[in-house]
This record gives sequence, structure tokens and C-alpha cells, in this order.
Amino acid sequence: MGMSVTISAANAQDAEHILKLQYLCYQSEAELYGDYTIEPLTQTLDDLKDEIARGHALVARLGGEVVASVRGVVDTRGTARIGKLIVHPRMRHHGLGGRLLDAIEASFAADEAAAKRFQLFTGQRSEGNLRLYRSKGYAPVASEAVGPGLTLVTLEKEAADGAFAASA
Repeated sequence: MGMSVTISAANAQDAEHILKLQYLCYQSEAELYGDYTIEPLTQTLDDLKDEIARGHALVARLGGEVVASVRGVVDTRGTARIGKLIVHPRMRHHGLGGRLLDAIEASFAADEAAAKRFQLFTGQRSEGNLRLYRSKGYAPVASEAVGPGLTLVTLEKEAADGAFAASA
């Protein structure tokens, strides 16, 4: 490709690009579960902008194009809830999802209200997601049936002081 991917904080101007990418990326999840009404496919631009403003949001760019994103927020108990880790289909299987996950963990760890633990979830049939999360030290802590054929698996790991210095 000739260009390298850079990771940086997302801003309101990135929201439209993130939303379009999110819609593209979640098509495969919707197909896997036979449900095209999942929240990432119905989220509005205003809701996404609010989500970016409330927490941490990162984008990965190839040149000027947003090719991946992740976001999350720390709750009052110190749990960083990470969500919507998305990578453009043509950019998958090159380690970008893992780099983004490392980068958002580092972002949460550097925050003045540093996270004590990281938590995320995915569907039970989302093998690639589960494999990535386990490879990054996440372990299943709960599962919940949320509809016919869909069980969400919650994974978590403890934050380690200084463990993220080499990220991004």
C-alpha cells in the first residue's frame, strides 16, 4: 500500500466516517445472527457524536481514510467498557484490531480516572472476535441470551499498571 496506518483520537468530524464504516463492518455480524436491527446498524449520527463526546474514541487512518475505530467509557466502578471495535473488511487480518484494542486500553490507563478493569462483549458465534479478545488476555465472565440465536458473551481483564506503554 505504501502508507502506514496511524491511530489517533476521534473527534466529531470523524463521526460520519465512523458511522459509515460501522454500518459496513456490522453487516457480517447481522448476517451471522440473522438480525439486521442490531444497534450498530440503527445508531444515528447524533447518538454516535454523543458517544464520542462522552468517552474515549479512536480511529485508525490509512492516509486520510478512516479504516478502523473503537470506543468506550469508564463507569463509576472503574470498569472501562470497550465497544464497537471495527476494522474495514479489506484491512482485517493484519493486526489492526489488536493494535486498536491496545491503544484504547492505553488511553483508559492514562486517564485521570484510570480504569481498574476492561470489559467488552460479543456474540457467541463471533469466533474471530472471541479469538482476538482471548489473545489479548480477556476471559469470559458472563453470558446472556438476548434473543433467539444470540447470546452475548462478556469478557473482562484486569488493568495492569504500566502494561500499555508500548501500545499504538
